[in-house]
Amino acid sequence: MAQMSRRTCLAGLAAAATAGLPTGPAIAQDKAAPSLTPTILPPDPNTKTPTYKAPAGAVDTHTHIFGPNAKYPYAAKRSYTPHDAPLEAFREVHAKIGITRAVLVNATVHGLDNQVIVDAIAQSNGAYKGIANVDETTTDKELLALTEAGFKGCRFTFLGRLGGRPDMAKFNTVADKIKGYGWHVDLYLEPAIIEEFVPILQKLPLPYVIDHMGTIKAAGGLEQKPFVALVDLIRNDEKSWIKITGPERMTATGAPYADTVPFAQALIAAAPDRCLWGTDWPHPNVPAMPNDGVLVDLIPQFAPDPKQQQKLLVDNPVRLFGFAS
Repeated sequence: MAQMSRRTCLAGLAAAATAGLPTGPAIAQDKAAPSLTPTILPPDPNTKTPTYKAPAGAVDTHTHIFGPNAKYPYAAKRSYTPHDAPLEAFREVHAKIGITRAVLVNATVHGLDNQVIVDAIAQSNGAYKGIANVDETTTDKELLALTEAGFKGCRFTFLGRLGGRPDMAKFNTVADKIKGYGWHVDLYLEPAIIEEFVPILQKLPLPYVIDHMGTIKAAGGLEQKPFVALVDLIRNDEKSWIKITGPERMTATGAPYADTVPFAQALIAAAPDRCLWGTDWPHPNVPAMPNDGVLVDLIPQFAPDPKQQQKLLVDNPVRLFGFAS
């Protein structure tokens, strides 16, 4: 049986919304799909209870749901195959680390099919928002359906291992399309292109969020050119937001990622009202799997002032993603 198309899923969503019913079609695996043997590490199954207690209403602004493939098949054209990391497992991790709200970023392994995130948001009673995968062919009807389902933006990856740079003309077409829906663009950049992208981002007609502290490498130090350019951009462009996420991707020393703390502190100091925190669970394509309890215990090191913790975890994401105050 062929995989259900993105357009079919969204048409079903629109119809269900009219009827007031949740969605969740059963989708069979395409027999021609590549092997389902995982090519990346699974998340740590033994989440530690962190010492740090997050404030009420804290938001994890960067997470993923993977499958399960039997219900939400992975795209045939994908750069990696994950272990299933379904909604139930995600909820268990959040219960352990004391986080109640989240932004679910649809991963490239699901292609343009956003149904896994649509369904998770529908079951969250307002606790989840979404970041979609769309392209220049996505229609206004589809964007409206996604907006009504709780999506607040779409993601673009600019990493060689995830397919490289998208066509910039198509990128600009999508940016123009989504701005009328109150969306932002979420950007996964490599450090080598940050300086090149500064003028491009400054000209964008809508807000943008940079993932994982720009994936800067801590070994390069605070004065490395990509990080200096990133700090200046975040400080000076009021449309910019930065995710204080991914220390496991930046570190040269490993857990508990002390070498990433000065970078987080510098970004928070540059734009205290436009910084966001997240875990990146289940941590696709990391060199060594982190423990989410350890990541939570970095928060008071990143932001020692409780007032800044409140901004980072609650006030800033509430403002950007439209969570209830």
